[in-house]
Amino acid sequence: MSSLFYNFLGNSPVWYKKSIIGFLILNPLLVMIPDVGYTVAGWALIVEFIFTLALALKCYPLQPGGLLVLEAIVLGLTSPEAVKTEIMANFEVILLLMFMVAGIYFMKGLLLFIFTKLLLRVRSKIVLSLTFSIMAAILSAFLDALTVTAVIIAVGVGFYSVYHKVASGRQYHHHDHDHGDDASLHEHMREDLETFRGFLRSLLMHGAVGTALGGVATLVGEPQNLLIAEKVGWDFITFFMHVAPVSIPVLIAGLATVVVVEKFRLFGYGNKLPEVVYSILKEYDEHQAKKRTKNQVTQLWIQGAAAVFLVIALALHLAPVGLIGLTIIVLQTALNGITEEHQIGHAFEEALPFTSLLVVFFAVVAVIHDQHLFTPIIDWVFAQSVQAQPLIMFFANGLLSVISDNVFVATVYINEVKAAYDAGNITKEHFELLAVAVNTGTNLPSVATPNGQAAFLFLLTSAIAPLIRLSYGKMVVMALPYTIVLTVVGAVCVASL
Repeated sequence: MSSLFYNFLGNSPVWYKKSIIGFLILNPLLVMIPDVGYTVAGWALIVEFIFTLALALKCYPLQPGGLLVLEAIVLGLTSPEAVKTEIMANFEVILLLMFMVAGIYFMKGLLLFIFTKLLLRVRSKIVLSLTFSIMAAILSAFLDALTVTAVIIAVGVGFYSVYHKVASGRQYHHHDHDHGDDASLHEHMREDLETFRGFLRSLLMHGAVGTALGGVATLVGEPQNLLIAEKVGWDFITFFMHVAPVSIPVLIAGLATVVVVEKFRLFGYGNKLPEVVYSILKEYDEHQAKKRTKNQVTQLWIQGAAAVFLVIALALHLAPVGLIGLTIIVLQTALNGITEEHQIGHAFEEALPFTSLLVVFFAVVAVIHDQHLFTPIIDWVFAQSVQAQPLIMFFANGLLSVISDNVFVATVYINEVKAAYDAGNITKEHFELLAVAVNTGTNLPSVATPNGQAAFLFLLTSAIAPLIRLSYGKMVVMALPYTIVLTVVGAVCVASL
């Protein structure tokens, strides 16, 4: 029995293992509470699952979260059929993760080339941070935020790998750091590494928030945007015009926040690129340029052409996003001569664990749906005055999106609003106002935690997070200034519609 406990959830701390076992014992007891047992157990499951997400770096949430969901199905909180329904309703998101992220993997060479040039030529941290945020926002207006986050992660891993490979293979020269003994040299190396980690953390967080700034603005920016647009009957331009009175001021405020937190070194921002790291990256770039063959140059051009096709295909919605990603994989591997199975397999290693985790998350959503956990909140919103409903809708969506999946929250609320419109209880104009409130409410306040933004959770559980010491708590703290600014500005704009 002791060896079984030792193996349970791998090398995670003993207190964490005991917590999960405690949850698994607690839930059957909660179900037995007369009248309200299933409701109480449903809310307990949400809290427990958030606990596993909050400690993602102690233990990947797939295992403990999966055990909790399996227990929920056994207890009757939901059913396999309900879980399948949620999965199929979000199947495009699963396709996106499976194929689009893998497609981006084959663009790593081009991305690292572009962003390395950018980093080496823009020495101002404020300007560089603004550039990352703006690029992420623009890309997210035409690509899904998860796709853009995959790009950002690839760039971060590329930078870190280059530094780590070069720095671990050489000692700092005494003319670079004349500190005398080896101990002081190693201490300075550690300081440079920590500063570099802080530098990368801030860039990745600026980029991740940038995906929210751009993702709220267009029909293709987030999965729930397309769902909302279909319910209201908006095309690409109409969607942008209706949301612009909120999304444009929020974008400006978000970019201003970048400047403030970097200039005054607030909330973990402000770390600059150490000179030693800069010299390593510069030497690496020069070395790569010298040894780059014609074949490698051709590969970069092919990756660039694939990137152009990707933007056009997504902007014009030529196919579901995941299928476009599969097309990108086929084109790049075929034209660049990548034909062995194990070479292609590496592209899927980053995304598939997260895809599995997302399926577990959909199972939790099925519990929420089957137990009607959000119904009282929805009923309360519609009991308020018509004038107050857009702002209430904004905050109701925002609060739930902080702790739950914003795609699910948007689905629940827009369906209720559509039902009210179909019943003739609200006008077309009010329907559109509420649709804007649902869209902005699910996209903006949800940057507060990785629970609300799939792109944030993807970053938190990616390979780069432990390398740069980006924990759940650290991400929440670094997102806090953006959470406050985006929520306040968004609420003011929604109230003034």
